[in-house]
Amino acid sequence: MRYIPHSDADVQAMLETIGAKSVDELFAQIPERLRFGRKLDLPRPLSEPELMAHLEALAGAAPAGGRTSFLGGGAYCHHVSPVVDQILLRSEFYTAYTPYQPEVSQGTLQAVFEFQTMVARLLGMATANASMYDGATAAAEAALMARRVTGRDRVLVSAGVHPEYRDVIRTFLTGLDGGTPKLDVVPVDDRTGAMDLAALDNTLGPDVAAILAGYPGFYGVVEPLHEVVKRAAAAGALAVSVTAEPFALGVLCAPGDLGADIAVAEGQALGVPISFGGPGVGLFACRDDKKLLRQMPGRLVGQTTDANGNTGYVLTLSTREQHIRREKATSNICSNQGLCALAVTIRLSLLGKTGFEAVARSCLARAEYLKKAIAAVKGLSLRYSGPTFNEFAVRVAGRKASAVLAALEDKGFLGGIDLGRFDPKMDDTFLVAVTECIDRARLDAFVAALKKV
Repeated sequence: MRYIPHSDADVQAMLETIGAKSVDELFAQIPERLRFGRKLDLPRPLSEPELMAHLEALAGAAPAGGRTSFLGGGAYCHHVSPVVDQILLRSEFYTAYTPYQPEVSQGTLQAVFEFQTMVARLLGMATANASMYDGATAAAEAALMARRVTGRDRVLVSAGVHPEYRDVIRTFLTGLDGGTPKLDVVPVDDRTGAMDLAALDNTLGPDVAAILAGYPGFYGVVEPLHEVVKRAAAAGALAVSVTAEPFALGVLCAPGDLGADIAVAEGQALGVPISFGGPGVGLFACRDDKKLLRQMPGRLVGQTTDANGNTGYVLTLSTREQHIRREKATSNICSNQGLCALAVTIRLSLLGKTGFEAVARSCLARAEYLKKAIAAVKGLSLRYSGPTFNEFAVRVAGRKASAVLAALEDKGFLGGIDLGRFDPKMDDTFLVAVTECIDRARLDAFVAALKKV
């Protein structure tokens, strides 16, 4: 059983229609250095029985192949009630597409409106959109939005923001800045792991549109968002909080309460399985300001009443090139896959405020317990002293982190992420994440394994 999108005859007919002699001619305008230049290294086609067996094998390997996982770094394994899947399996939801015809998509629009309401409350903001692709693109869109609002073009981002998020931001800006993105990375303090405020002061100038801070950051450290807000306001820039682990907001002050102008986050942990790395759910919100609202990317669903006084839902704002003139579009990103946003909405509804805080406190307590236990192991130490939520960096004395993690895997643990992957200077450090899914017995077993390796 194979899926072939276009036959050779189909391709030739399309080329003749647009006046191109070949596919190579069609793409000749793309510089040679940007072309892939070779065939994709794809495995052989599989029959349907073979494909099903392959998928079952992959499912058996996810997420940790029977090992206890302490992986984090932007994707987190939290418990999701089976109720979420059962509601998602209703045909009204899983067959619905994004609401291009709002007048006949009231159920979809209401679900999006509820999602926006929950995201706005979670982030402490006045307005949230219908979601973005993921946390990384949400952060990049926040940078672009800040440039539009302020009329400035330079963006500062903390080195504590996920390195892959920074790469996405850099890619977005590269296309706008003629190949040289106006992006400066502010280093973190070697001691605390939070943004170096002295370095920020030295970098901040009248051309800065936004400052992006991790809340918490990639290394698990909660950056001083209130200080970033203060400095951004003084310089006429916008302060943007970037959160990869949204359950942290169950114990931290909401970004909006600290004065952030824009808050973005990855919502995967709130109801979407890790699934080998995707999809995610980008959360995007801003404070109560019409100037900001008008520049918000994506879609925004609003509540209204019809001629008979009945409650209804409409696309209040949809500044995409699909709906308005291309040059006036704020983004070419539509809402996230609606089913993922709906999963987040259902999960948050089931948890409620009390349940959400309970999960957050459980994660924090278990992480703090593990931090203290690891810090007492000979040859290990905590890399940073700054406050953390459920994730922290561990330094190994005299060995590479990759070797320690390989030994732990043999003992049944995915012990964390080798930070040497992102920075060669940190090849002696690994990142550990703890969620409510890991009980005290497995935490103790993990520490015992660390002592042995």
